[in-house]
Amino acid sequence: MVYRSWRMISAAVVTILLLLNFGAAQFAPNYTFMHEATEAPRVSFFDYIVIGGGTAGIPIATTLSANYSVLLLERGGSPYNDANITSVTNIFRYLLDTSPESPSQQFIVEGVVNSRPRVLGGGTSINGGFYSRGEEQFNTEAKLADADLIEESYQWIEERLVYELPLDNWQSALKAGLLEAGVTPDNGYTFDHLIGTKVGGSIFDQNGTRHTAANLLQDANPEGLALYLHATVHKVLFKCKGLSKPKAYGVVFEDSLGKKHVAYLKGRAKDEIILAAGSLGSPQLLILSGIGPKDQLDALNISVVLEQPFVGQDMADNPQNVLFVPAPIVVQPSILQVVGITPFGSYIEEAGGFNFIFANLSVYQGFTYEKGGFIFEKINGPLSKGELKIVNCNPADNPSLTFNYFSEPEDLRKCVDGISTILRTINTEAFSSYKFANMTDQDILDLNMKLPYNLIPHGNTSTSLEQYCKDTVRTIWHYHGGCHIGQVVDDDYKVIGVDSLRVIDGSTLLNSPGTNPQASVLMLGRYMGVTILGQRLAGEKPYTDW
Repeated sequence: MVYRSWRMISAAVVTILLLLNFGAAQFAPNYTFMHEATEAPRVSFFDYIVIGGGTAGIPIATTLSANYSVLLLERGGSPYNDANITSVTNIFRYLLDTSPESPSQQFIVEGVVNSRPRVLGGGTSINGGFYSRGEEQFNTEAKLADADLIEESYQWIEERLVYELPLDNWQSALKAGLLEAGVTPDNGYTFDHLIGTKVGGSIFDQNGTRHTAANLLQDANPEGLALYLHATVHKVLFKCKGLSKPKAYGVVFEDSLGKKHVAYLKGRAKDEIILAAGSLGSPQLLILSGIGPKDQLDALNISVVLEQPFVGQDMADNPQNVLFVPAPIVVQPSILQVVGITPFGSYIEEAGGFNFIFANLSVYQGFTYEKGGFIFEKINGPLSKGELKIVNCNPADNPSLTFNYFSEPEDLRKCVDGISTILRTINTEAFSSYKFANMTDQDILDLNMKLPYNLIPHGNTSTSLEQYCKDTVRTIWHYHGGCHIGQVVDDDYKVIGVDSLRVIDGSTLLNSPGTNPQASVLMLGRYMGVTILGQRLAGEKPYTDW
């Protein structure tokens, strides 16, 4: 209660400040444990080494630091003091920054422009902010059996990062339109994944300030945590001689000046390295460290630690398809809050009144994004899969990827049903104020065929909804896989076939949970941090000589 009261007082103060200077960058907390990797010692020793300061890595490191020494290595910089990251008025602008210092690293797969985070906070620093828990299926697939700990972990995240925002008129009209179109029932404001139409939470607060996973570090033990930024891990080190199976014992990382550092585990039985580098970074680092398909290791002269053909396999990216709907009146800029969860596996979401695709005004065919909104759908799953392969030994470079969008007919059917649901929604009486009465479905589809949603060559008119889905496919940045649970890691997220190494992040997911995976991955990080900590404390006295 004291915590919540203090947060309300703090929010009131911030409101006054932002009224004077809206859109200003969020100032960095006084993290005494956060430093540039150039300041790291050449050699260091820890109980735990966590690779990746993102959605899963931060709650893991924060939790473990309560009783043990933890090294957290992040390849990017700080999200603080950067209004492009922290202010909602600049949302997605960082996706246009293709410089080496950008918080997002662009990659292109099958004509679809995508990005991976390169910043403390991971995806929570560059996403759309929507917060909604995954379905029960996720808990089962992720082998999370403790229902109480799942709930406690979600609540731990939500108390620190999540806010309820008011709906504007366009969002309210869309919500009513979804209900009128049959996406029922009305589930109101809820974090739960429920069939029907709902309003979810946001990691943006009422003043438009983003609250990333980096904010969770305020709960870290400053005496137990060392965090280095711009620390690019090159490989995990393994001992093999005289052991029944390889054992991870350290990592090599490089700072921004190109100098190498080595961090070792202290050598006790339960010391561990935890990979939380994301769906691209974790399988990439496993292969660079000698764990992966033998043909890739041999091709790049990487010493084989463990032949593991499943590393990099079953990569998937949930396709997003969009309809820009012009309006006869101005639409207030808004970020995703309303979602329609259909029973057939399509999720209808929204973003109104701003240039969501950052296109030149001329492509809007005489309309403007200020008078209109983007309504998009994401399919669940998906069933279509691809693979990840590394192309060189530089961990800063993107690996080679395939996702095979819509290669499975079921994925295409869900998209068609989702677009059909959007078209029904915008033709409802509830949404009529935000659609030109004389615009037909074909008019809207043809308009959208002319918008630069991807790099795939296609015609300017829509011949079928199936073709529309294929021609206008985009990413919703929910790619996952490459280190699947049951194939690369066991039910405790330990890498199968080696000791002292786990992978805990989106690369282990079989399907993308819910409408947005960030809630589930944040929860997973906290859940596994508490689980690892509890198991270790039950078996030994904490070592406190840091």
